[in-house]
Amino acid sequence: MTDIRIEGAADSAEREQGTAFAVLAALSLCHGLNDLGQSLLPAIYPLLKQTYGLDFGEIGLITLAFQFTASLLQPLVGVATDRRPRPWSLPVGMGVSLVGLLLLSVAASFPMLLLAAALVGTGSSIFHPESSRVARLASGGRHGLAQSLFQVGGNAGSAAGPLAAAFIVLQRGQGSVAWFSLTALLALVVLIFVGRWYGAHLRATSKRAVAAAATLPRKTVARGITVLLLLVFSKYVYTASLSSYFTFYLIHRFGTSVQTAQLCLFAFLGAYAVGTLVGGPIGDRIGRKSVIWVSILGALPFTLLLPYVGFTATVVLAVLIGFIISSAFSAILVYAQELMPGRVGTVAGLFFGFAFGMGGLGAAVLGALADHTSIEFVYRICAYLPALGLLAAFLPNPKQEVRAS
Repeated sequence: MTDIRIEGAADSAEREQGTAFAVLAALSLCHGLNDLGQSLLPAIYPLLKQTYGLDFGEIGLITLAFQFTASLLQPLVGVATDRRPRPWSLPVGMGVSLVGLLLLSVAASFPMLLLAAALVGTGSSIFHPESSRVARLASGGRHGLAQSLFQVGGNAGSAAGPLAAAFIVLQRGQGSVAWFSLTALLALVVLIFVGRWYGAHLRATSKRAVAAAATLPRKTVARGITVLLLLVFSKYVYTASLSSYFTFYLIHRFGTSVQTAQLCLFAFLGAYAVGTLVGGPIGDRIGRKSVIWVSILGALPFTLLLPYVGFTATVVLAVLIGFIISSAFSAILVYAQELMPGRVGTVAGLFFGFAFGMGGLGAAVLGALADHTSIEFVYRICAYLPALGLLAAFLPNPKQEVRAS
């Protein structure tokens, strides 16, 4: 058995204050501005590939540089902030991303591109765990809704990246990436005010007694977290195949222009944002396990069809896949927090970090595979990843496990 602390004072404060929608809106906005800057990186891959003569393997390494730093640092940040919350880390993380964007705008070599990507990933690793914690504190007990609102901002920013690339960066060149440092600066300012609310909230709840520890079997926690991480693996490796290589797939297979391919990527990412917004509130109502089942396994028929259809059907299927598969992450994150209550930062850091890491590793491996085979082969192989959704059958019920113990 393992003791797992429950932040009773914080949860009580959530219910008393209600859902702080202004704070959630600010977090969602900043998440969107943060991920807009991040999404410029894969969105301008065609430009970088042509300018610097990169191959698919090198494109994958750029993605890996970004997501590897985020993957390694996020769990460490989460553990550290569970021990001692740090409201000031929110604007600091955004500042690091700002520096990365400025470097990306002037990078003139492959190593400099890798460094810029790594800085953007570092800023992300600082931003996400504490922002996720603040979203939970502002939820008023509606944890799925709060995580969806927080995450949909990021998805909306990611969806806007290809549009920004198509109509600004691809038109005006790599240097125009510097303009988007202004969005990071705006987010930094907003996060200063969010940090003040966070600090005040911490001071207001610090005098409340923490509820007695609940216990869950160690094997239950390990089994549940392992299954959830495998589901995140399937979701994010498949998502990486679309977010990193969908434009190349459309250009290579159907002969579309770069701008048309970017618009199709925007359609996928837009549907992904909508699915994220829907998944959390539904999980609050019908249960998170049901949402996880439908989201991961439900995408399987469409992923299996996608490599074998024409252009229009490909775009339609990508939109459906984006909507369905994106609805899981809010449910997965809150489910993991229920397995490990009192460790919000650790859970957020672990799952955001693992998601970024798997996305980066997947992008690198898939890029190398595409170089040695074909981009079409990559999509035929990745089509089976959502079948891992069957593992949701092994997820435990935390409340029943606590009662049984």
